[in-house]
Amino acid sequence: MHSQDGLTKSKEKVEDVTDPRRVVAKRAENLSSATPYVRGWAEAKRGADALAEQLHSAGLGMDFLGLRADVTVFGDGLVCLGPIQPEAGEALACLLVMGLAMEMADHAGHQGRSVPPEAPAA
Repeated sequence: MHSQDGLTKSKEKVEDVTDPRRVVAKRAENLSSATPYVRGWAEAKRGADALAEQLHSAGLGMDFLGLRADVTVFGDGLVCLGPIQPEAGEALACLLVMGLAMEMADHAGHQGRSVPPEAPAA
């Protein structure tokens, strides 16, 4: 039988191994003065705003009304999508696949070209 401390410590070790970027860490609800939350939240806000802009451009802005910035107990920023309908998840997955396919096609097109030599300095 594990003591409460032993269970907590082993749980933390498992989270360190399975979640090295601490994405599934608990949300910061009880703030600690020793943790720099503002920086993490500001980074998350920039990420959430950039994603919101792209989702809006793709016509999906109304499907992600729960999109927001958050911060973990460690001060790491998180972008939370919030609850979405399955169709919105499928549409987002399609957009990601299309974007990757376009990027791969562009990359393949550039590999076949030689880079023109630079003009000599005057």
